[in-house]
Amino acid sequence: MPLYVISGGPGAGKTTLLAALCRVGFAGAEEVSRQLIREQVALGSGVVPWQDLGGFAELTLARMVAQHEAASRRDDITFFDRGIPDIIAYLEVAGLPVPQAYVAAAAAHPYQNPVLLAPPWAEIYENDAERWQTFAEAEALYQALRRTYQRLGFAVLELPKTTVAARVDFVRAAVAM
Repeated sequence: MPLYVISGGPGAGKTTLLAALCRVGFAGAEEVSRQLIREQVALGSGVVPWQDLGGFAELTLARMVAQHEAASRRDDITFFDRGIPDIIAYLEVAGLPVPQAYVAAAAAHPYQNPVLLAPPWAEIYENDAERWQTFAEAEALYQALRRTYQRLGFAVLELPKTTVAARVDFVRAAVAM
């Protein structure tokens, strides 16, 4: 049940890479925050990151813990589009306190090393209904994610800015370490 995280700032190609990894036979866990944004918007709720990041983080943590526990019961490699430490980085960038429960949840629901980190990539960055950050904000989040994962003891391996197929090959080689 090796569980790997693909993280990085918004718009860096994480979701595209995850879909490609699933097409070649790996298990994947969709980005929880995108699911929750769609659900909360459909409900007319104000619990979205741009209005209530603290409340949104609570929803995200609960869903990510459940996602991690479900993946832990499988035998195959699973790639996650973001991991629990991402929530910590988002709260820190927003200047919000990080409840100890988030750090405890990250420790209780471990991922494999290395964490695969997608760098900011202006040429592919675009906004959509769930990606509201500017490119500068995406860059700041990337730096916070790198610091957070490293502070929590993870090795960080930066994904190359290349084709999706080449990124899949890079990931395959990285998890074969």
